[in-house]
Amino acid sequence: MKENNSIETTNSSEWFDATLVDEKPSKLSGFIFVWFFVMLIFAVVSYGSVETWALGFLSIGACVLGILWMLDSFLSKELKFSDNWLQIPVLGLILIGIIQLLPLRSAGISNDVLSIPASNALSVDPNTTRLAVVQIIIYFVFFAAVLTYITTQKRLRRTAYIIIIFGASWSFFGIIQWLTQTTSQDQYIYGLRKIENAFPFASFINKHHFAAFMEMTLGLSLSLLFTEAARRDKLLLLLIAIILMGSGILLTGSRGGLLSLFGVIIFVTVLKFLLKFRHENQSEDSSRSSLKSKFLLIGGSLALILLIFGLSLFLGGDNALLRGTGIANQEDISTGRFHFWQTALQIIKDNPIIGTGLDSFGVAFTKYDTWNGSLRIEQSHNDYLQIMSDAGLLGLICVVAFIVLLFRQSLNLINRSNDRFRRGVAIGALGGCFGIIVHSFFDFPLRTPSNAYFFLVLAALATASIYYPKLYRK
Repeated sequence: MKENNSIETTNSSEWFDATLVDEKPSKLSGFIFVWFFVMLIFAVVSYGSVETWALGFLSIGACVLGILWMLDSFLSKELKFSDNWLQIPVLGLILIGIIQLLPLRSAGISNDVLSIPASNALSVDPNTTRLAVVQIIIYFVFFAAVLTYITTQKRLRRTAYIIIIFGASWSFFGIIQWLTQTTSQDQYIYGLRKIENAFPFASFINKHHFAAFMEMTLGLSLSLLFTEAARRDKLLLLLIAIILMGSGILLTGSRGGLLSLFGVIIFVTVLKFLLKFRHENQSEDSSRSSLKSKFLLIGGSLALILLIFGLSLFLGGDNALLRGTGIANQEDISTGRFHFWQTALQIIKDNPIIGTGLDSFGVAFTKYDTWNGSLRIEQSHNDYLQIMSDAGLLGLICVVAFIVLLFRQSLNLINRSNDRFRRGVAIGALGGCFGIIVHSFFDFPLRTPSNAYFFLVLAALATASIYYPKLYRK
């Protein structure tokens, strides 16, 4: 059965996310498109890119990306840049970080006492804030390039399937690695690198961040299955991918991951259930058919959840499931989060406007910590509290603005687009972003660079304009 994804009978005036163009993408833009995935896949396989050497490679990769982008613009004699408003909040965070590095605060310490001059920057940890600004600039370059170059049907389709295939493959690898490591004392990644004082999964040093990665890829897979946007010969593969990703999340024992897994499934199901698209016929027969399909959708979602739980139990993940549901005995059910959050609120109270500096929570925490100081706490385990601690109310405004713009643009696109595959990708990408937004209340998934890159790609897939060649129109 041929998939109905063309726009042969559709006029350009009927499209919200489509623009008809004459020219084909340049060969150089094709290389840039490939380079996106080189960076994305490297970011994941290199331990989530949490180490300096991996960040260095990605920084070089962003420079290469920028050079190729400028060269392509020069050769085509036009500046290629997306006007998507999602880029504005990212620029806002960069500006906040630059302001925090300005010498606008009195150090309060005589320079005669110190061997080097004390910092007068607004940030309590200027070095980490400087690195954070550089990192966000790299994110911005990558995000802006993705919005600029993933603009055709073919690239949209390839991006969606590459993410799904890679996500399913990496979950399978993580499950195999989990099954071969029977003791918590000997934890290895790739069977080579021993991890201490942490619980890895697949290539991620922090298993919770692997769960966050799977939430994003699962949302895309689930949507293409539920919205029937994929061809029938791909439905079984999508189902297998979803089961692998869901099982991987459950086996991590991440409570935030479990909650986000439910969140993604419910979000995609409800969005598919509620939205009424323009092309739907509102006759009585179609209404009955639509009602039947909605009941089947709900039943399918419940069956999928039970199937994922059953496979996880079969693989021996009962302890992980108990922990994920919070049933396992623990002295502190929050594993220290209540203390971290309370401390973060104290920091926010004393630095309400512009915060203590991007990525400075580890230093700011020491002044307010009421414990004995034996633990080094780098993150608050709540990204919303931490962005307020690091960047104050201004930082929170940037984050909220990004989320609001993301949902507003994506839901408009989903509601008005007539392209089934485009609509399915947008629903799935937004569902994956929703999972991360939920998970961020209990952890810091986007502070792992690989997850941040994939999140930005999903944000682009959920909102980017797609250009269609004029030869498709009759």
